[in-house]
Order: sequence, then structure tokens, then C-alpha cells
Amino acid sequence: MDKVFWQNPYQTELKTCVTQVNGQNIQLQETIFYAFSGGQHSDCGTIGGYPVVNAEKHGCDIVYSLPRDHHLQTGDEVLITIDWKTRYALMKLHFAAELVLEYVYQNYGHPRKIGADITTEKARVDFEWNGSIASHLDEIHRGVFCLISADHPIVSEFEYEEKELRYWEISGFARVHCGGTHIKSTGEIGDITLKRVNIGKGKERIEIYLKP
Repeated sequence: MDKVFWQNPYQTELKTCVTQVNGQNIQLQETIFYAFSGGQHSDCGTIGGYPVVNAEKHGCDIVYSLPRDHHLQTGDEVLITIDWKTRYALMKLHFAAELVLEYVYQNYGHPRKIGADITTEKARVDFEWNGSIASHLDEIHRGVFCLISADHPIVSEFEYEEKELRYWEISGFARVHCGGTHIKSTGEIGDITLKRVNIGKGKERIEIYLKP
């Protein structure tokens, strides 16, 4: 399956063919429809006019679940459409979380990440952390917003294409393995708000919100 969302994460429509049908589940020759992975939630949209109920990675393939009454068959040409508002919010919050994570790694002794989640409303990163991270939030925000304001170009490429291992890179800051959909430059994020949440002894969460 050719994952066009890596080549052009700003593309919102694509004509392709159905390669397999198994009840509600279908597979496609190529796709722009991202499936939940690495904490980043799936896109919203339609395939052949049917709403996608679920998108799930199966190895290097993606299986899409459609309503039970869909009529698609193997070989059908279909139009994929994704909701751009959803995709763009996910991309911006995803990369804001990447910047927060990497900034914390570089400046606070590389604490262990124990969780992450990116929705259209907010992103979160969870750490093993003794005490409260609250006193560091202003400093983290300043450091991350400096990176955002500099409008750094973001390179997103394959490291090992045959294994679908990808990375993003900001020159002079970091190169990080990641298979999500990425914006072109940090300035697209705009300003952010950070919030601390205690999730248990020895665990701290940073929630990330986009400012309107």
C-alpha cells in the first residue's frame, strides 16, 4: 500500500482502487487516510462516499472499516476524502507535542516517556518524573515557543524505506524517528498553552493546547 499521506500530508482527496474486501473491512492500493499510530489519532473522512468507522494498521498495511451496508467490491475505483480541519489540527498538535517532548529530553535529563496521545482538541505527553513539573512549565513554554516562532523548516523522510521507518528533523535541534504526518515548518503551530496534570506518584503529564 502506497501511503501518500507521507508524500503530501496536505492532500485531502485521492482516487484509488479497492484491493481487498472482507465484510466491513477493505484495503486500498494507495491512501491518504492516516490510521491511529504513535498516539496520533486517525483521520476522519470517507472512502467511496462511505464514512470510515475505523482505520487500523496491520503491519505495513492499513485496514479500513466501513458501515455494514457498504457495496464496495475488489477492483472498484473509489475517491478518498479526509476532513482537512481534523487533519491539520492533528498535525499541528502532533508536532507541538514532538517539540515539547524533545525540549524536555534535552533540558531535563531525558526523563522516560510513558505515554502520549494526540487528538484534535489537545495533545499530551506523560513522563516518569519525581515531584511536580509545574514549576518548569513556563521555561518549557518559552523554549518551545522560541522554536515555533523561528519558523524552522521540518524535514520528514524515510530512514529505511523498506521497513517504513521515518524521521523528522529540524537542523541544529533534533532528528527523531516518527511515522506521523508532519507540518512543513514550526511556525504553522502558532502559540500554545501548556498544562500540568499529576497522573500518579512519580508520573507527570503535560497537556498541550493550540491557542485560537
